[in-house]
Amino acid sequence: MRTRGAILHGVGKPWSVEEFELDSPRAGEVLVRNAAAGMCHSDEHILTGDLSAPNDVMKAMGMPEMFPLIGGHEGSGVVVEVGDGVTDLEPGDHVVMSFVSTCGRCRWCASGAQYLCDSGSLTMVPGMPTDGTFRHHTLSGQGLGHLSKVGAFAEHTVVAETSLVKIDPDIPLRAAALVACAVPTGFGSMANRANVRGGDTAVVIGCGGIGMCAVQAARIRGAAQIVAVDPSEFKRQSALEFGATHTAASADEAVELVRDLTRGVMADAVVLAPSLVQHDTPAAGLALTRKGGTCVITGMSSQTLTSIDFNVQDFTLMNKTLAGTILGSMNPRSDVPMLLELYGSGQLKLDEMITTTYSLDQINEGYEDLRRDRNVRGVIVFDEEVSA
Repeated sequence: MRTRGAILHGVGKPWSVEEFELDSPRAGEVLVRNAAAGMCHSDEHILTGDLSAPNDVMKAMGMPEMFPLIGGHEGSGVVVEVGDGVTDLEPGDHVVMSFVSTCGRCRWCASGAQYLCDSGSLTMVPGMPTDGTFRHHTLSGQGLGHLSKVGAFAEHTVVAETSLVKIDPDIPLRAAALVACAVPTGFGSMANRANVRGGDTAVVIGCGGIGMCAVQAARIRGAAQIVAVDPSEFKRQSALEFGATHTAASADEAVELVRDLTRGVMADAVVLAPSLVQHDTPAAGLALTRKGGTCVITGMSSQTLTSIDFNVQDFTLMNKTLAGTILGSMNPRSDVPMLLELYGSGQLKLDEMITTTYSLDQINEGYEDLRRDRNVRGVIVFDEEVSA
């Protein structure tokens, strides 16, 4: 079939909305009509080269070329067709995509760490996870990669069954799209990795979609004081609506604030979710962390960042923990339904996170708004009736 999507043809180039050819799903695969797709900063990192490299560089390194590439890894939609062997989904089912696929059989899935699934670790390699070949093609016949094996920035896409989670059809697909990435990543960073508890003091640095979900997790888990740190006044004010009790424009400003709030003890849980992690970002987070507390790095860094700078003696003697996380250390199969239950009960705010919606043709406008800190989350809507 012929459909449309937003394609990147190289580092630094804008999104190009164009038609492409899409094959029918093969064994273990599903054809999805996309309803909504969140505009995550990770896709911007592909465009800028923070998480990608030009084809000639990849080729010289003996690695698969990344471009051209259909973007989007945070999406929801409706199943249109299933391939052989697909048993858990059928046409008409509503689904949320997971940028980390879960085979259910590897050591990590079997031990309850689906977010570390072996098949999910190949998320940036072009081709289908089922057999390595392509279902998406340019009109000239060239294979098209689809980001995170998902390709949510397209009207239709073919995805492995292992990258989809079936959801209740009564849940609005526009809100559900956020549970593909931003919500579990931010929520889990605070709730799972930082292990925030009732009465704690929590700090979130960077209040985009992921950071705002970390703020919500701290509220839902009962943190007494929640400090949201962001240079954008719009995002600081928004954070107050999602549960922050205090705000600061910088980490330095937050240090004085948290010291006063905790009588010098500092924060129990700190989540670092800036638009781009720099070499000194962990030091800023650890300065806010109490003795025995946990600081979690959730935001992405440039792939050229290979070292960080912080006070090792303070880190060691104060018994602090610095942790990384992917998908908030959450399991898509069990935690996507749990998060949607929180949404249904009114505890988790998803509709309020969607600042602006865009058509697929407005994708470059949407990412310009992201760069200018105009949105908590921008969302591409493919069909108003289906996504509502």
